[in-house]
Amino acid sequence: MRQLEVGLLPDGALDAAGAFMAFHLEAARAILAAPDTAALAIILPPAPHDHRDWRLALARDLAREVTPKRVNVVAGSPGEAREATLRFLADAPGVTGQYLVCHE
Repeated sequence: MRQLEVGLLPDGALDAAGAFMAFHLEAARAILAAPDTAALAIILPPAPHDHRDWRLALARDLAREVTPKRVNVVAGSPGEAREATLRFLADAPGVTGQYLVCHE
């Protein structure tokens, strides 16, 4: 499973969604276009609940676009919870189009 980690996004949900689409969506698509990529985890920083909708839409819509490849979005700070979630996704071939939030 490949990973795309996004370090910083604006605080506001609309601004963060716009920034991701403008600066990171094409990188995600490029990774997914590689023939050796079967799955991608997009790693985003933690965010308030009002970011949930755009992040879930990103996961679902991008997964639909590249099926049968898998796409999931994981939010959380570096640490054991995030690493455990990424390990789970790497071994879960039926899981795609999900937004997973990790808490330590």
